[in-house]
This record gives sequence, structure tokens and C-alpha cells, in this order.
Amino acid sequence: MTQSANLIEKLETNVSRALMGKQDVVRMAIVTLIAEGHLLIEDAPGVGKTSLAKGIAHSLDCEFTRLQCTPDMLPSDIVGSSVFLPNRGEFEFRQGPIFTNVLLADEINRTTPRTQSALLEAMMERQVTVDGHTYPLARPFFVLATQNPFEFEGTYPLPENQLDRFMLRLEVGYPDRQVERDVLSAHQEGQPVDRLSAVLSTDDLERLQSSSREVTIDDSIKDYILDIVHATRSHEELALGVSTRGAITLSRAVQSLALVEGRNYVIPDDVKRLAVPVLAHRVVCRGIIREGQRERAKTIIRQVLDTTRVPS
Repeated sequence: MTQSANLIEKLETNVSRALMGKQDVVRMAIVTLIAEGHLLIEDAPGVGKTSLAKGIAHSLDCEFTRLQCTPDMLPSDIVGSSVFLPNRGEFEFRQGPIFTNVLLADEINRTTPRTQSALLEAMMERQVTVDGHTYPLARPFFVLATQNPFEFEGTYPLPENQLDRFMLRLEVGYPDRQVERDVLSAHQEGQPVDRLSAVLSTDDLERLQSSSREVTIDDSIKDYILDIVHATRSHEELALGVSTRGAITLSRAVQSLALVEGRNYVIPDDVKRLAVPVLAHRVVCRGIIREGQRERAKTIIRQVLDTTRVPS
């Protein structure tokens, strides 16, 4: 546990240099990374979404690819395609940018649903299939996608079944005034994220991911998670509650959080802390337009937490 704690502390400290004053956001991103999930950051432009993704990638000694999503992007632009070689009389597969360790899908809601599906299928299956051939993706594989919820012109919002592929959905928010002053000072000499160096190898990350699965989660905690999930399915304001996959995802996330917090066991507070970012994007509210779904869903999950018995 001590070795894991040291590795996590180095990673957290390094990434925090890229996204100053947002310790909780950085920690939640690291929780997602160690839990082998994918992260969606949804916030206004210019608050540090891309800096966070780059900070994680530069902190790991691994391959990093940035994908700027656009409306004219095709699935083959992400997963790759087969190219015919006349001199050999055969096709050769040319890998797309998804064959990497850390993929930043910037402004994912700017590309079409067809292209979104190609990316999200690869996230779920950890492989791509082209012309009948299956190609496994690199390990570790982490997707950090960003989108701007306040801009609707020329965008294609992710539907609920695709949002379900992301372990956590986070918002960065604006920093307070003093932190923003420090940010201005840090940027006088250039981008702080460009000055980061790797502090973890891919082997270190895989060991942390393996350690997170060994974190003890008591049966009472499992029942607590299921009580929350079942409460969403019978909630009068929800047309769609949390699925079984959502329960599994929350279980994995709290194991990772416990490891990040320096424990080898899960406590109820871990579930409370992650319930909203893990579950709010997995439910559908009744009679609310899409733009109002996000805040209402978070409120309902908090209400469910308040009315669900906490194990002693």
C-alpha cells in the first residue's frame, strides 16, 4: 500500500501543476484512470479541460494522441482503414489514432453520431474490427473526452447509451481569484503542462490498476450500492434508472477511490462521493428537455443518497 500511495502522490502532484487549484478534479481523473474507466469532462471553454488531459498524458511514460473532433470526421479517421497495396496485391491495415495509451478526444460532441459510435465502441470493447479483422488496443488505454454543454450550434450531444461508456462525468469550474492569479504567473513562461515530465511508467500504472481490484468491498457496501441503484429505478421523476453496468462501474470506481485515499477497503463515504459523477449521466429524467437533464439528474441522485440507509 505504501508503494501505491507514493506512486499516486507523485502522479497527483505532477498533474496538479497542469490544472492548478482543482485538487478534487485531478483526484477524480486519477481515480478513473486507475479504475480502467474513461472520463468525460463537460464544461465551458477555457477552464482547463485540455490541460488536465495533457497533464495526465505527460505524467505517464506512454503514448499520447490528441484528436480534435470535427463534423466531417469519419470513423476511419479514428480507428484506421485498410489500404490496397498494388505491388503486393493485398490490403494492409493502417492504424488510426485510437491505437494509443492516452487519447484526448477534444470536443467530442462536434463529431457525428456515427463517428462517436466508432470511438465509444472501441472504448467499451478495447478493440476495433475493420473488414472482418479484430485488432486489440494498447494497454493501458484511457480516453479523456471533452465537450462544451453551452454551445449547441453544430454539435451532436452524446445520447444516454453512449454517455454510459464513461465511468465519470466531471465539471472543472472556474478557479478562485488567488488561484487564477497564480495561473497567470505560471503562464508567463509558457504552458506549464509542456514543462511536465513523466513520473510513472505504464508498468507502474498497471500495478496500480491491479491493486485497485484487490481493495476490499464489504457485502454491506455492495448492498448500499444496490439500494441506491434500485431507488433510481423506482423514482417517480426518472424515466430510466441506473443499469446493472452502472452498479458495476460504481463498485469499481469506489475501489479505486479507496486506493487513492490510501486505504485497502471501501467505506460508505466513498460511495457518497462518487455517486453523482458516476450515476447522474446514466439516468433519464421525465418531462425535462435535454439541456435541463444534467442538473436535475444530479439533484435526484443527491436526494436518493439522503433517503438511502447508510451501512454502519
